[in-house]
Amino acid sequence: MIPAATPGPKPLGLIRRLPDDEDNEEQFKPLEWGLIRRLFTYTGPVKGKLTTLVVLSIIRAAQLPALGWVMALVINGPITARDFHGIALGVAGYGLLALFTDGMFHFRQRYALEVGETVVNGLRADIFDKVQRQPMSFFHRMKLGRIIGRVTSDVESVRSGIQDVLFVSVIQGGTMLFSAIVMAWSDWVLFLVVLGMAPVVWAINQHFRVKLSFYSRAASESFSRVTATLAESVNGIRVTQGFVRQETNAGLFRSLLADHSRYNIALARTSAILTPLLELNSQFFVATLLMFGGWRVFHGDMSMGALITFFLLANQFFSPIAIIGTQYNQALVAMAGAERVFRLIDTVPDWVDAPTSVDLPDPRTAAGGAGTSGPGVAARPEAAPPPTDHAATGVRVEFRGLAFGYDPARLVLRDIAFTAEPGQTIALVGHTGSGKSSIINLVSKFYLPTAGELLIDGREVRTLTSRSLHRQTGMVQQQNFLFSGTVLENIRLAKPEATDAEIRSAAQQLDCLDIFEALPQGLLTEVGERGASLSVGQRQLVCFTRALLADPRLVILDEATSSIDALTEARLQTALLKLLRGRTSFVVAHRLSTIRHADLVLVLDHGVIVERGTHAQLLAARGRYAALYEQFVQVDDRV
Repeated sequence: MIPAATPGPKPLGLIRRLPDDEDNEEQFKPLEWGLIRRLFTYTGPVKGKLTTLVVLSIIRAAQLPALGWVMALVINGPITARDFHGIALGVAGYGLLALFTDGMFHFRQRYALEVGETVVNGLRADIFDKVQRQPMSFFHRMKLGRIIGRVTSDVESVRSGIQDVLFVSVIQGGTMLFSAIVMAWSDWVLFLVVLGMAPVVWAINQHFRVKLSFYSRAASESFSRVTATLAESVNGIRVTQGFVRQETNAGLFRSLLADHSRYNIALARTSAILTPLLELNSQFFVATLLMFGGWRVFHGDMSMGALITFFLLANQFFSPIAIIGTQYNQALVAMAGAERVFRLIDTVPDWVDAPTSVDLPDPRTAAGGAGTSGPGVAARPEAAPPPTDHAATGVRVEFRGLAFGYDPARLVLRDIAFTAEPGQTIALVGHTGSGKSSIINLVSKFYLPTAGELLIDGREVRTLTSRSLHRQTGMVQQQNFLFSGTVLENIRLAKPEATDAEIRSAAQQLDCLDIFEALPQGLLTEVGERGASLSVGQRQLVCFTRALLADPRLVILDEATSSIDALTEARLQTALLKLLRGRTSFVVAHRLSTIRHADLVLVLDHGVIVERGTHAQLLAARGRYAALYEQFVQVDDRV
């Protein structure tokens, strides 16, 4: 496993343009068949329909020239001979062929949509799956808007490439091929004139390919910056409005929109030059055929019927040129989207669990309790209180000479060494930036140590599976996230099989059931997006209840009571003691109610433990902790 090495999270709310790897990447590349083949691996569920779609596309490519050829036969035959019966038969045959052609077109469109939808669903599912498995460092450096852009605009451009560009290009190219075969069979000399014009078309496309490729990728990247900035601004709207940044941010956002618009306009202008040029070449080809074909008819080298056939099919040959030119531009956009989607899917995590990793054993399983899949209140009859046997419940956590840095060259923790015995409460104290949250991140295995060792129940954390550790960990943070849904559903996240009665029992143990029942619909109250319909304190109580329901062996409280008023916190103290009893816990708090009862207090300063001991011992030492204590008391008194 490779230790994480990323910067910490950046603040939200200020629109800014930051350099990143994608802004500096090469902006144009040729179409890559490897990417196209990879995209088609997502068509497995509709492989039969894909095969049918290919056959239908080939048939339609032959049907379009066939319609022109039948028309020429009717003109050269029954119409020229004034054979009304033959004209009727010819019209009937043409009508049947047209009806069959349109019928096949219906199925081709339907199957193309189904194939495109299958690919899109597969890509989005893969993106979500890969993102969910990334370590925390990934989300600290990857903007939310970029991820959203990959799932929305980039995947939609791939959809267009699969269900439209590819099969339309196959049909148009096939139409040109079949038309060329019939024209060559009708008059191979005149057809050589058509072939002589082909290098001109190739040269025009080659000239514009680079520009189109550059502008399409630049437009896609600029749109990604727009979505990233929009997501960041919405998340930080409180900061934006609080510091009256609306006008400033709006101006900066407009500059991003102007960049995006400039690339789109440049792309449109280039396409607007290419398409008319291709159309002009088509008309020039027709004029050339008129002159050369007329000359051959005058000299008896070609019949009038053959010339009519040639011109009807020549239209089928030339009209796809402009369409293919447009499709080529869309193909570049789709290719740019595919590159970016697969780059996200292929992002290698900074670290993963080693193949030899094992699950963290849960001693309660052998004792008849729940296993690592989710021990807790829900697993015991009548929602009995959590066990109080320290040795059977808590984990042993040992730091041995540990060092850590989000960037290995800039350590935020140095030479951390201490042991948390099963059932003990470890309080982490220190000023902002002292390293408290970094210790919590390491204990939770959100990051791996840069140096030294971290042992859980005597096993190095690298040898344990993250899933088993997280199953036995309960965390309540200062800023807790609630999903859209009811209060009941958010609490049940910790234990999907828990009954309503068990959830109410957990809330009752925390002495907050009456607070939930006082909500408009009680436990069935919708919390809204990110818990917006609840107060900050109510959201914290939901998270406390969720943690208790999970019945973890390891509890982490990161400023967990800072958003709760003093009266509610006083009610919670007894419940918190129940939650922490028998469980190993790490507590970060500025309020002293929990710290006073800690078995070990660690005072950190710039990533180093400068003092350790119990609350009473550290006060008696009259050192750094005592000074902090006086500050906390003053703050608590003011509160």
